[in-house]
Amino acid sequence: MQKTIFLNHISLHFPNKICFEDFSAQIMEGSRIVIIGNNGSGKSTLLKMIKGYFEPSEGEILNNQNLNIAYVGQLIYDYENLSGGQKFNKALSAALAQRPDILALDEPTNHLDLKNRKSLMKMLEFYRGTLLIVSHDEELLKNCVNIIWHIDRGRVKIFNGKYDDYIRDLEQKRTTLQNQLSELKKEKKESHKSLMKEQQRAAHSKQRGEKLVEQKRWLPAVGDLKASSARKTSGAKQADLSDKRQALNEALSNLHTTEIIKLKFHLNAKIETKTILSISDGSAGYDGKIILKNININLSGGQHLAIKGDNGSGKTTLFKAILNSPQIIKTGFWSMPDAKDIGYLDQYYSDLNNDDTVYETISKMTDWKQEEIRDFLNDFLFRKNEEVNKKVSLLSGGERARLCLAKIAAKTPKLLLLDEITNNIDLETKTHTQQILSQYPGAMLIISHENTFLEKIGIKDCFEIK
Repeated sequence: MQKTIFLNHISLHFPNKICFEDFSAQIMEGSRIVIIGNNGSGKSTLLKMIKGYFEPSEGEILNNQNLNIAYVGQLIYDYENLSGGQKFNKALSAALAQRPDILALDEPTNHLDLKNRKSLMKMLEFYRGTLLIVSHDEELLKNCVNIIWHIDRGRVKIFNGKYDDYIRDLEQKRTTLQNQLSELKKEKKESHKSLMKEQQRAAHSKQRGEKLVEQKRWLPAVGDLKASSARKTSGAKQADLSDKRQALNEALSNLHTTEIIKLKFHLNAKIETKTILSISDGSAGYDGKIILKNININLSGGQHLAIKGDNGSGKTTLFKAILNSPQIIKTGFWSMPDAKDIGYLDQYYSDLNNDDTVYETISKMTDWKQEEIRDFLNDFLFRKNEEVNKKVSLLSGGERARLCLAKIAAKTPKLLLLDEITNNIDLETKTHTQQILSQYPGAMLIISHENTFLEKIGIKDCFEIK
């Protein structure tokens, strides 16, 4: 008998929020499904529903054969003294030991170093059981799944095919709709010209009719009837075109498309091409223990460099040493910019003040007028009054990421340090981050294990800690 789980018209509601409604699907034996969507859309909760940890707000999930679902969540509380990557490996091994019918993983590549990422990708690629994964990792999406559930605007859309095919399909649909809108615009313009000509003809006909009426050769109503008919015909066509345009715009807005952020960097200091960071024969550690040895880095203005290494190898320690953190001990030669010329962004956005609003975050660091701040925040998709005046404590993960990047653009540092910033962001926020960082004019050091992300922001050089 086919090992299948049935999702029948399920919905997920929270107070003041509807994540999705009326979703029906089947999880068939051997399926390889990924759930994608923006932060807060309900991806993790949907996974927990299928596992049985959470009841749908409406509808039902039928697991008639009591199939064994092994679940590994984002937050693993066991194995207290291990790193995030080590905790995941332990939890995954325990899950696989159950010989499950379905393996359910929530953001499995978070916190994994390059070696462990490769091991996971290989395991998933050759895994022959049923896979159900929540992820925003593009490498995983491209190589390990063939069915996409996309939670978007209160609905779950199903696409049968590879992730690249899904993106291509969206782009083709968007291009088709935009071309139709463009043709409609031309048609509306032609229709308007036609209306003007009809009105001129009608006016000319009326003048002629008035003369003929005077000569008793034409009844008065005939001229008015011609003008009225022209107006009605043209008006009906204009209304039809408006209806078509509205339908096309609605179809376009229903496609999941990421807005492009167009921005200007406001430089805190002149970005120079000379050396910004120089470390020779450096070492760094804390509590009397040396973590890093033989550090040799030279970074020029405008140069972007990835820092790679296994979990626990000392990548974040290197950043703390560059930031002159008081608990870090250093030896060797270290030449860095002043603290005011270094920007630091981590995956938890700890640089933000929860008590400030979005507007206050930018106003406190600039001397710009209100109109300038609003225009600037508009570029980062903070447009409505409620968005601009929202407290940082109430922002979603994606909004926090955009605000941190806005701070960097508003007062661009000479050196930017980025520590695993893609771990907790959705695909849309990741796209925005790529748009901004690919244009960043200063020097940049970035800790990341996602090669696809590094490629998209144009980073080819790497310093590896062994």
